[in-house]
Amino acid sequence: MPLPPLHPLAAAVLVLACAVPAAAEEARVWPGADESTPSRSEYFSWINNTNEGATEEQTLINLEFFRWLHDEYGMELDIYAFDAGTIDGKRFYGKVDSDRFRGQFPNGWTPMYEAARAMGTRLGVWGGPDGFGDTPEEEAARTEQMVSLCRDFDFALFKFDAVCGPLRPEKEDAFIRMMTECREHAPDLILLNHRLGLERAQAHATTFLWEGRETYIDVFATNAMTAPHHRAGALDSGLVPDLQRLTEDHGVCLSSALDYWDDDLVLQAFNRALILSPQIYGNPWLLRDDELPRLARIFNLHRKYRDLLVRGMVLPEDRFGPAAVSRGDGATRLVTLRNLSWEPVTRQIPLDQQIGLEGPGTVHVRRFFPTERLLGDHRYGEIVEVTVPPFRSVLLLATTEGCDEPGVTGADFEVVRHVPGKPVQIRILGEPGTTATVRLAAGESRYRSARLEGADAPQLLAGDEASVAFGGQAPKGPSHRKLAELEPVDVPEDAEALYEATVFAADNNALEVRSLFRSGPTAIPQVAAARDAFFDQEVFRQRGVWDRNLFDGDPSTGFWPSRKYVVDQRVRGGCFRLDLGEVVDGGRIVLHVPDEYSLQPILDDEGNWVDVSTNLRTWRRLVYLSGTEMPIELDGPARYLRFHVTADRFSEITGEAGGQPLDRSGWRASNLFAHPSKRKPIRAWHARIVLDDSVPGGKLCIAIEGVHGVEGAYAALRMGDRYIGAPDRAAAYASNTWEYVNARRDRGYTYYVPISPDMVGQPIDVYVLGYDEEHTDLHPVVWQSVDPVPVPGTVLELE
Repeated sequence: MPLPPLHPLAAAVLVLACAVPAAAEEARVWPGADESTPSRSEYFSWINNTNEGATEEQTLINLEFFRWLHDEYGMELDIYAFDAGTIDGKRFYGKVDSDRFRGQFPNGWTPMYEAARAMGTRLGVWGGPDGFGDTPEEEAARTEQMVSLCRDFDFALFKFDAVCGPLRPEKEDAFIRMMTECREHAPDLILLNHRLGLERAQAHATTFLWEGRETYIDVFATNAMTAPHHRAGALDSGLVPDLQRLTEDHGVCLSSALDYWDDDLVLQAFNRALILSPQIYGNPWLLRDDELPRLARIFNLHRKYRDLLVRGMVLPEDRFGPAAVSRGDGATRLVTLRNLSWEPVTRQIPLDQQIGLEGPGTVHVRRFFPTERLLGDHRYGEIVEVTVPPFRSVLLLATTEGCDEPGVTGADFEVVRHVPGKPVQIRILGEPGTTATVRLAAGESRYRSARLEGADAPQLLAGDEASVAFGGQAPKGPSHRKLAELEPVDVPEDAEALYEATVFAADNNALEVRSLFRSGPTAIPQVAAARDAFFDQEVFRQRGVWDRNLFDGDPSTGFWPSRKYVVDQRVRGGCFRLDLGEVVDGGRIVLHVPDEYSLQPILDDEGNWVDVSTNLRTWRRLVYLSGTEMPIELDGPARYLRFHVTADRFSEITGEAGGQPLDRSGWRASNLFAHPSKRKPIRAWHARIVLDDSVPGGKLCIAIEGVHGVEGAYAALRMGDRYIGAPDRAAAYASNTWEYVNARRDRGYTYYVPISPDMVGQPIDVYVLGYDEEHTDLHPVVWQSVDPVPVPGTVLELE
């Protein structure tokens, strides 16, 4: 079989290699890209699978998700990379002819290669730098295995990680030969250097891992300050040294704490604009359906401007805020700003060489993010005011060459779809109870029809105005505002009820389970399939990281405290709690464990206590006998059950009353929060507030300024005789993690309580309880804010 012709760049590399001495050859190695190479977009599968590796079935389902984004919204993904466990794994090197690989990929690479190629995507893989064995034959086999990926399947990326193992010094020549031959077939092959410590072979690496860290939110990346969402720490990542683009920042993890993921991605793609960007990993199918067009929009805008993004300049912090960057050429600049404070800030943006514009001419200014808006045409040198919302990012376009992107004047909007061959869809945005007068942006002659909410709007095609009304009631005040500062008070007598309100409102499920509930159900088959493939994989079910396993009728699954990496996630030993979702008047609850070992630390046929309550304030104690089935006879009304000591591992919990099974659809359990007997509050802070409004996504943010200690402060509300807990917190509550362990922070906790309509107009007592004797100098503040939930807009469709 004849060899395929060499890529012109590969031929140039070979000529260069033959024409210079060996020492100079190493200095002139082409590492697959340089600082002027446009970015390539990437998804990699870490956190979708962990070290057990991916499978053919799950990968094809994931690729179908990206194919749907490609076909529906025009999103182009350059690289889909398999992560750990595909060939190599943690502390071992693998082979593609092994039983392990064949079990995961029974049809080899071909099905995934063809599915990816059909949408213009190339594959990549995680591995280690060695694997060359101890004999010439083993070295040749490893080399051929890696070269064949580039030769036969057009691989675009190798991610070599020290987690697999180091490169032995005596195998450095073998590594160099392997990489040289790989690039004969794939000259643009990117080699990510993850903590390898290469020496002479370093010239073959494309990137280094910036600060050696990953970006899994609330695991490796978490807030160091109070904030209205979990990604403030990610937004505070800053800039790589000298804006070096041949750096890897590990991308944006879309798996946990998803709110404001798009602010994070805008900075990764347009601010740092590294060789791999936009770069995402994890489980993007956990985003809400309405967020997926925005994901595609960010990818599409980046591809449109990626040739310009290779050149950047850091803007002065005193004028533009932290880590602001302008990228582009003398005619077009893309400017990224961020705000890491609780209050909005307004920046004065000069349309001149201070941001890299050379002029003269009319400068068109458009905001692409967080919502899109036409900011007008201005003379060169004028100033444009831009407001950056609290803990958010902004992306601006300033150009003297015009902009052919669709849009409207007179209102914020979101381009939902802009794909050749399909109608353009734009969501026009506005506050409920308001109206806007809009026109099409320049270039309306491109369209032959316009429809607003399905009704013909020919006046827009003629350059005239159209009025748009946004339904609902106008808010009574800003959606984000400071409400009160909490003052020190005596510890309230119902402190235990306040604490229990929050730990019962919260959960200890895997972070991905929290994301699933945050986003809600999907109407998109490809999204549903990818979610099911993730949550139904056997290893996820068997790790016992979702309380749902206790109520699924399957005794082979369960829920138990995580001890990964020899780290016990329990807070002061933890406590098993069960919430029946509503008050049950009598009946029986039965706890099931699979065997005697799982019963530990209690023993068979011993008496044990459980406390039960209907209101979290008054509790009564019941006695039950331990065993593999433990019936608890309820002697009256009960909703909340709290166990001081009980079995380590439950496989199922059932219930019955009057001979009929109890409905378990609303049951919830947790197992990591401390029992109140193990911690007593020593300080308290309080404020009384009255809310005048409730909006979709509205929430209270109880920000605890200062060092409070790890798990050293909790927050909750009292409204009349009702206790309202905080179901969410940044840094995240302890969880039975899918991968690694939760980050632990000793400062900057922010508790989040959703605002419901029945809370409006009622006096609400906000409490913070301090538990750490060494850290009591705290300054809690309560803010009203809003999460980015779907907001109704008016759909404009253009053809």
